[in-house]
Amino acid sequence: MPLEYLGNPPAASDRQVRPFSPAVRAGDFIYVSGQVPGNAQGEIVVGGIEAQTRQVMENLKAALALAGATLDDVCKCNCWLHDARDFGAFNRIYLEYFPNGKPARSTTEARLMVDAKVEIDVIAYKPKG
Repeated sequence: MPLEYLGNPPAASDRQVRPFSPAVRAGDFIYVSGQVPGNAQGEIVVGGIEAQTRQVMENLKAALALAGATLDDVCKCNCWLHDARDFGAFNRIYLEYFPNGKPARSTTEARLMVDAKVEIDVIAYKPKG
């Protein structure tokens, strides 16, 4: 089964198109690229870890929707936090988005490529058809 590249590569606030797809379907699995807290204009939202986590989760929902999937279909999350001290506040917001089941998850502290406090990528399982 061929790979399906879903959505248009995003453009950031510098108007440069980024060299990746928002999501890729490989059979029954959907791989969503790392989402940062960028708004529709490609600008990082302000407001701390809570606001940024909410924006990332909304961006993930939009990318999953490209494949007809939702957060309920997510089986694995990889999370990067700029500051480990944000872990508790991050978890409080993150949990709101997974009320029906908790996907497997890895979380680490890392310096991110943009001026963001959080980045998350996910893998979802959603049989096609």
